Amino acid sequence: MATGSDEATGTTFGPDCFINRELSWLDFNQRVLEEAENHDNPLMERLKFLAIFSSNLDEFFMIRVAGLREQAFGESAPQDYSPDGMTAMTQLKALACRTQELVARQYACVRESIGPAMAAEGFRLLRYESLEGGQREQVDRFFHERALPILTPMAVDPAHPSPRYHNRGLYLGVMLHRSEGLGPKRMFAVVQVPQVLPRIVAVSGGEPGTFPFVLLEDVVSARLPELFGGFTVESWTAFRITRDSDVDLLEQESDDMLKLIEDRIKARQRGQAVRIEIASKANDMLAEMIIDEEGLQGRGHGQGDDYSEVYRIDGPLDLTSLWELYKLPGFERLHDKPFTPRIPRGLERRGPDIFAAIAQRDILLHHPYDSFDPVVEFVTAAAADPRVLAIKQTLYRTSGDSPISRALMAAAESGKHVTALVELKARFDEANNVSWARQMERAGVHVVFGFLDLKTHCKVSMVVRQEGQGLRRYVHLGTGNYNPTTALSYTDMGMFTADEAIAEDASALFNLLTGYSQGHSWQRLIVAPNDLHRRTIELIDEQAQRAREGRPSRIFAKLNAIVDHRVIESLYRASQAGVPIDIVARGMCGLRPGVPGLSETIRVRSVVDRFLEHSRIYVFGPDEEAKVFLSSADWMPRNFFRRVEVMFPVLAPDLVTRILREILPVYLADNMRARRLDPDGVFRLLTPAEGQPPRRCQSEFLEQRSATAADAEVKSATP
Repeated sequence: MATGSDEATGTTFGPDCFINRELSWLDFNQRVLEEAENHDNPLMERLKFLAIFSSNLDEFFMIRVAGLREQAFGESAPQDYSPDGMTAMTQLKALACRTQELVARQYACVRESIGPAMAAEGFRLLRYESLEGGQREQVDRFFHERALPILTPMAVDPAHPSPRYHNRGLYLGVMLHRSEGLGPKRMFAVVQVPQVLPRIVAVSGGEPGTFPFVLLEDVVSARLPELFGGFTVESWTAFRITRDSDVDLLEQESDDMLKLIEDRIKARQRGQAVRIEIASKANDMLAEMIIDEEGLQGRGHGQGDDYSEVYRIDGPLDLTSLWELYKLPGFERLHDKPFTPRIPRGLERRGPDIFAAIAQRDILLHHPYDSFDPVVEFVTAAAADPRVLAIKQTLYRTSGDSPISRALMAAAESGKHVTALVELKARFDEANNVSWARQMERAGVHVVFGFLDLKTHCKVSMVVRQEGQGLRRYVHLGTGNYNPTTALSYTDMGMFTADEAIAEDASALFNLLTGYSQGHSWQRLIVAPNDLHRRTIELIDEQAQRAREGRPSRIFAKLNAIVDHRVIESLYRASQAGVPIDIVARGMCGLRPGVPGLSETIRVRSVVDRFLEHSRIYVFGPDEEAKVFLSSADWMPRNFFRRVEVMFPVLAPDLVTRILREILPVYLADNMRARRLDPDGVFRLLTPAEGQPPRRCQSEFLEQRSATAADAEVKSATP
């Protein structure tokens, strides 16, 4: 591996020391696909992973591929720095080749594995042509009563220009012929499959214990002659366009950020096409008409294409619709076993006053194993407590029916001073956040939107309470969103504290967000973009210095992604000094571990399992001297420089011990759902060695939850 200065990339290490971030992301999505292929997972959970793979890929094309495409084909687009040395066009070609392979593998999984398994469980995907008697009558009634009033057949000719296909909308392209009547002899037309209707159309009348259904596009395609009366359907195909959805707000000016975001949401439907998915059996002439109209590259006929943005699909398009099957009631035995989150330690035997419990000790929450209810209660109790004078809250992604947002509105309506920082730029949640912002404004909440050029990604809630002759501040900090729904499916960590130094910093943070107030001397919190990047490198370098001096050292990082080249270089230098480094990276990882002379003390693993690993935990130093932090930030340039982020310390000795003894070792022992990253850049699934017991970290955390809950019940029953 080459080391030393590399002027072409601006790093002190050669390009071969880094893994391309985009290819690394595709490797992560492959790990998601592997969970769909894993027969040990319940059938509906495998279906879920197929849907996640598809939605992940949609976002990847809308944002990452779109950005690379702009660099490769744009005349004046800025070129992003890539420490691995790949140009934008080189990346696009590599990504297209890899993605074609993964999509083919996904549909092979549907045809050869999950499809037959679903059929064995009674799910029957029927074609319209095979429907008989009452079933066809049901589908025809559905079509005429629910679909036909919505459908709009659209001819394409000089008098009817080609419609602007909506981003990720499902369409039928049709080639028509007529022998008499109005219109051209031969005509191309399109029909959008309505997104407001279910994709899965259930039909009754099947055998007992079965679930027969047809796909909505099959229902619509069967009635194309009716939609285009007087024409004969020569051929038709389903297709779907993915568009550039990364609208740059920095290049726009507006006095009203709400209006700007609403315009951005609309612009997503009109962005440049970056991918087309089209049925593999589509008529070539029909397919080429659609592809050429969108200006896409390639024809997608096979592996010979140098670079193709065309994906020929052998199966139903848009497998995100599998969520409809996943959410069907009555198939609990095909899902993961349900669980009930425990009451977090320190809150089991408290009285009705959550603030009294927090005043006694800092409280750590490990979601979803610990219930998210206390976080909701923290805000709802503050809203109802007459001693609470003010509530300040950041909101990045909220649930559709957010109890926290409703509590903030109730608090404002009761006369409390309530401030909510709503991040309107939370990608693909903008519409939801705009809605809540407008509702909270009407209720009297002071709503602010942070900075136009920075996303506010930190997760902070603060309550100011009258106690005795003075005021006391209570703070919740977290690694994940204030969203009770995702708190059941994401692993995250949070902390309640009444520590005065943290409270001072939290107040300063809100003053920064609402009034640009600066100059505060941060005591506990490490804040981006102020100094998180610098302090992270300093903490890494401190461990390197300890190792050089012969003192015990250690670095542990659990995060979603690590791609910042300066942090990676610091880790390389720490490894060269002899620091043991363990990284648990769910997604992208730009460093190569285990390379002699470069990174031989670095071990990287990834866990993809039932819950989405979302917590960020950072440990610097051996157990007896460890500095332990939790954070909303990954080790990525966007988190360090383009977002407001917070890394906060865990100070209470019992909480530090819990993280070091009960959480970190479990992640590092997983040999069932963990993949190890090897020096060649490939993640390989771990399996128990001979004589080694199987370990699955998420299952063990669930068992810890059960054991802790049982222990709490015994204690509460003891007089």
